[in-house]
Amino acid sequence: MAKKVKNCFVPSITYEKMYKAYLFARKGKRYRKDVILFSLRVEENILSICNCLLLGNYKFGNYKEFYVYEPKERRILAASFKDRILHTWYVKEFIEKIFVPQFISTSYACIKGKGMHKCVVDIKKAMYKLYKRWEKGYIIKMDVSKFFFSINRKILYEIISKKVNDKNFLKFTYTLLESTKEYDDIVEKGIPIGNYTSQMYGNIYLNEVDRYIKSELKCKYYYRYMDDSCIICESKEKAKELLCKINKFYIEKLDLKLNSKTNIFPLKQGIKFCGYTIKIGNVRINKRGKKSIVKKLGKIRYMFKNGEINVDEAKQMLVGHIGYIKIANVDSFVKKYFYLEQ
Repeated sequence: MAKKVKNCFVPSITYEKMYKAYLFARKGKRYRKDVILFSLRVEENILSICNCLLLGNYKFGNYKEFYVYEPKERRILAASFKDRILHTWYVKEFIEKIFVPQFISTSYACIKGKGMHKCVVDIKKAMYKLYKRWEKGYIIKMDVSKFFFSINRKILYEIISKKVNDKNFLKFTYTLLESTKEYDDIVEKGIPIGNYTSQMYGNIYLNEVDRYIKSELKCKYYYRYMDDSCIICESKEKAKELLCKINKFYIEKLDLKLNSKTNIFPLKQGIKFCGYTIKIGNVRINKRGKKSIVKKLGKIRYMFKNGEINVDEAKQMLVGHIGYIKIANVDSFVKKYFYLEQ
């Protein structure tokens, strides 16, 4: 068993580290009212945060609750700017340094050098290679039901405490995890979509099933992007056997359920994953993704035509979408809707 990390919390409470977290947290938001107000007295405010942490009496503020409806309805809990600095510092100083190195190589979400696009490309390459070996191979596609709102905070805290033995860190972690308990739909369950810590907490939580699948079930071709995951295996019988064991692990160890999107597909049929349809040697954007791009292009054309944005601003608004379509087979779609510079 790996040694626990000790005495990590207090040495990380420095003005320099908190200031770096402040700079990171304000990216793209520096002209918002709460950011401006904090920045006017930045030195005093950061020192105040550090003192509260050292005294062990930092209190998280209220969250702003709202809903987004694309690609589906989701409740967002947005922390105050001051709290977001703490979330950033916590991730940079502890999660990225202590937990991320323990993640498997085929976990892709929120990890530097990874990401959704690399995940999809790696799955496509594996499918192409394995189809030559397993013409009758199968893919297990797994998706967790209401993942973030179903995470058991008690189990998550126990997972974290197995790795870190520092009472100050664990006290702060507990306070952070419980800072949104008044918004719980189910008691002691759920972490908010919107916190900088949430996706990394999700990775820590699902690293348990990652380790089980890779180490105990010996699944070489397993890939996960947050709560979406898949396994390529040699036969339908093997796929059924693995899915049964994995489903049991999710229920008994993590208190999670796989949803109706979870299924087994012939390798030659491919799968829908991370907004793409991945087949042997081919990646296509799903209908919902295309619809979203077309809608965004319409908005950009309208704003450009009315002089609300210039060419450079229009390109900037398309950066994310261009990254999304770059890895897919979309020649006809691009020709129809817009031209991409070579």
